[in-house]
Amino acid sequence: MAENEPPDALLLVTPGCPHCPKVLEGLASLVKEGVVGRLEVVNVASHPETAAELGVRTAPWTRLGPFELAGAQSAEDLRRWAELAGSEAGWTAYARELLANGQLDRAEALAQEEPGFIRALLPLVEDTEAPMQVRVGVGAVLEGLAGSETLRALRPRLEALAGHDDHRVRADACHLLGLTGDPAAAETLRARLEDDNAEVREIAGEALEELEGS
Repeated sequence: MAENEPPDALLLVTPGCPHCPKVLEGLASLVKEGVVGRLEVVNVASHPETAAELGVRTAPWTRLGPFELAGAQSAEDLRRWAELAGSEAGWTAYARELLANGQLDRAEALAQEEPGFIRALLPLVEDTEAPMQVRVGVGAVLEGLAGSETLRALRPRLEALAGHDDHRVRADACHLLGLTGDPAAAETLRARLEDDNAEVREIAGEALEELEGS
């Protein structure tokens, strides 16, 4: 979907669900305001095939634009995700949420399906305040793309991060540059062999060896 275009929403509910009415109310209000374009509501007790097709096992479950949200969502949360839909900042926030909650499989699937999701991972590489689980998860997702054209396309941004003020960011960027398989990254990695941080020098050397051996 295009940025600034109101996202559509799909809500799965079940009879007797204590949180479903609040989520429905929140989404309906967003439709009235024009923040959400269209709302479809499915009672999975009547249509279990919908839940099966989507792999959903809990209610409420909401798809808001590209974002899948399980469980109760406040009106503020729904508005936030609706306003973030279609933007790189939205994908970054969603990636952070997934990885912080241990949903690495979902993040890896999105990396294969959504080019915008992959680009949005780089702000998390640079985010020194991100939890370790998020930073490790980002690395795992990008490592799964080693040697791909998708990862190669990130080389200019990774090269910029290789000059970051924080040595942890420089180290991570060097590691990822080695995984691109792009010979053009060699110059940046050689420069980091003279880095003032020993860890960065070591990782740059390993990345350069991997690059030259690929």
